[in-house]
Parts: sequence; structure tokens; C-alpha cells
Amino acid sequence: MLRNFKIYTFIGVLNTALHWTIFFILSGFGFSQAYSNLTAFIISSTFSYCMNSKFNFKKKAKGRTYILFVVGLGALSLLIGGCADRFNINSFITLIAFSGLSLILGFIYSKYIVFK
Repeated sequence: MLRNFKIYTFIGVLNTALHWTIFFILSGFGFSQAYSNLTAFIISSTFSYCMNSKFNFKKKAKGRTYILFVVGLGALSLLIGGCADRFNINSFITLIAFSGLSLILGFIYSKYIVFK
């Protein structure tokens, strides 16, 4: 399990860089944090799902598990972005909160539900 978490973390670092880049581009064009965070998540989660499926959990990528992955973590993304918009939270705090929570909750969700 520790090996899986290390690989998940490495992929997560790459995924986070992609997510943050997209988030700031969209935010810079005036989109809301909720929309920016959800869109960045969907794009970066596709990368994360494919990489974790192949290199970490050694499972064939399937439509059902991809949808399960995106919907589960997408809900977390939208929730955090929505709270940030409602309470006027700084973008950096939004991204840090999402990145931290999605690393821990995402690993548990991926290992025991998506790629079980």
C-alpha cells in the first residue's frame, strides 16, 4: 500500500501542476472559482486516472471506473470551489485545500472503490 501511495503522490504532483495551471488561466479570464476548479479538475483528472490506472493500480482503463473517478472527485472539487466562491476565499487557499483533500481522499477512493 505504501508503494501505491508513493506512486499516487508522484502522479498527483504532476496532476496538481496541470490543475493549478488550468485553474489560474480560467480564473484570469474571469471565470468563477467553482467553474475554474471543476474544469481544471476534469482535465487533470483524466490525466491522473489514465496514469494511475496503468502505472499504479495496474488496471485496464474502463469507462465505468473513469466516470466513477471523475464524478466522485469532481463532487469534491465543485464543493470546495463553491465554498470558496460563497465565502470569498483566496484562490491559493482553494487550491491548497483541494490539493490536500484530494490527495488523501482520492487515494482512499481510488484504491478501495475505483480500482478495487
